[in-house]
Amino acid sequence: MMNVLISGVGGQGTILASRVLGKYALLSGNDCKISEIHGMSQRGGSVTTHLRIGKKVYSPVVWEGSADMIIAFETLEAARVKHYLKEDGILLVNEEKILPMPCITGAAVYPDDVKEKLTAEVKGAKFIKAKEIAMQAGSEKATNIVMLGSICKLYGFDKAIMEEAVIACVPAKFKDLNVNAFRMGYESV
Repeated sequence: MMNVLISGVGGQGTILASRVLGKYALLSGNDCKISEIHGMSQRGGSVTTHLRIGKKVYSPVVWEGSADMIIAFETLEAARVKHYLKEDGILLVNEEKILPMPCITGAAVYPDDVKEKLTAEVKGAKFIKAKEIAMQAGSEKATNIVMLGSICKLYGFDKAIMEEAVIACVPAKFKDLNVNAFRMGYESV
């Protein structure tokens, strides 16, 4: 059984990334259950997706301390969900800072040392500038697919099957952009 948690901010493509991973699971001959938790996603709030992949999956919920991997599309989101990661799990973090509403209004301050704390607290933490890579691929909206390319290589997923899953889940007119972003993400780690 593989437990995956994807966390980001509304508009970053968390849901699409979970659908691609789900499609990958099915194409690989596995079962997959997905549970999406939408915060105030249309207003830049948190969006978290739980995925469980295995021969037969009964529950979609990833329990605290059981995630084999966490894919975080924003640095503070990684800090918010890190307690889901199991001891030897992989935490892949997009080095992007998106201010939550309390920081925008001045009620709170975005911490400066999030990356340092995550690196000290999580042995398997890896950081990537996925948004920059996505922009090189052609659009910052492909940041999520860059992240999937990176996790594909880090976790040892079958690259060809994952690429097939990307193609199956993105609109045809964005296929080339997303395949390019996926490959660039794969090569970036």
